[in-house]
Amino acid sequence: MANVLDSTTDTPEPDDGRPGEAPLLRAPREGLPPVVTDAAGLASTVGAFRAGSGPVAVDAERASGYRYGQRAYLVQLRRTGAGSALIDPVACPDLSGLSEALSGAEMVLHAAHQDLPCLSELGFRPTSLFDTELAGRLLGYQRVGLGSMVEGVLGLRLAKEHSAVDWSTRPLPEDWLTYAALDVEVLVDLRDALEGELDRTGKLEWAREEFAAELAAPPKEPRPDPWRRTSGIHKVRNQRALGVVRELWLERDRIARERDVSPGRVLADAAIVEAATAMPRTPQELTAIRPFGVRLARRYVPQWIKAINRARDMSQADLPRPAAPGDGPPPTNRWADRDPAAARRLEAVRALVSRVAEQVNMPAENLLQPDAVRRLAWTPPEGADPDAVRERLRGYGAREWQLGLTAEGLAEALRSAAED
Repeated sequence: MANVLDSTTDTPEPDDGRPGEAPLLRAPREGLPPVVTDAAGLASTVGAFRAGSGPVAVDAERASGYRYGQRAYLVQLRRTGAGSALIDPVACPDLSGLSEALSGAEMVLHAAHQDLPCLSELGFRPTSLFDTELAGRLLGYQRVGLGSMVEGVLGLRLAKEHSAVDWSTRPLPEDWLTYAALDVEVLVDLRDALEGELDRTGKLEWAREEFAAELAAPPKEPRPDPWRRTSGIHKVRNQRALGVVRELWLERDRIARERDVSPGRVLADAAIVEAATAMPRTPQELTAIRPFGVRLARRYVPQWIKAINRARDMSQADLPRPAAPGDGPPPTNRWADRDPAAARRLEAVRALVSRVAEQVNMPAENLLQPDAVRRLAWTPPEGADPDAVRERLRGYGAREWQLGLTAEGLAEALRSAAED
């Protein structure tokens, strides 16, 4: 593995920090690259990365909590022979040419499920993946954030004070750009170390299956009633109030989309639930609910009142009904009363998964998705034959390595639970 501290003599050295503390990386080894903001710069970057070799470190910065949606506001890359690149996807919104130039190259991302959707929106779609966070989970690391992994595996520290800033800011401050460039500076070194560890522990093929599944995962379908995810909605006890939640949520979403701000910055979920409970009739009554009287929310008081009145005047038939049961099993805390046999099966299969996960040193949820475990326990295959269990879990998205570790034990656990 290349040493990340190898550099030319004019590259700033890491800050050794306090005694016993891992050295802090302060600057990219070749210096901070300029931000690519035009077609000419992007074409030059494409050429350089096409001519480079080996895996490509990729990262993206979003403005979560500041802007509407999850688009990327900075894309960082690094490859041997090409160095590092920082691309402004607002100025260069089409990265399909870069994606084509790197087709077949392995892309190294940390927590790829977070960045793949916003990269796909830019036309950048990896065909081969190494996810350093997922590799860490499979190896049993307790802390899998990039900073923790870099410190634990490479013995270096990354400053993470800019992880939650508003990346839609223009121009981006130099210290933010340095932070972003350093995130890809060490990613390939981290990948190489983790691959070696995966190989030594016999988990490399497991990881490859996981990476392929992550790449092949279809985009998430939009929720049919996203307003039902309002935090605290369980406190709303009647249909009329539920209608207020829906109308306020939809109004908030419209405003947030138009202003391109995070919905939570327009109005908090807690305020929506409180208004649904209080059903205020006047602006004065509404602004007495504190979140409606401050910041951006106060500007839209007339719209909030109209939304509440729409729900108040709505016919019973047009009000939202309580959420229909999903296609999965009920909440597990109800199983003991509703189906004691299923509760026994759940206890048995969970114990088996936990035992195997401990043996292979990884979190139980990475060995087998909790939803798959619940579904198997709620509606087990007839006879609990290992092949039938294997087929059932495959239908729930389990990978072959997971089936190899768990299918026979789960079949035995289901049979034992049935005999109790």
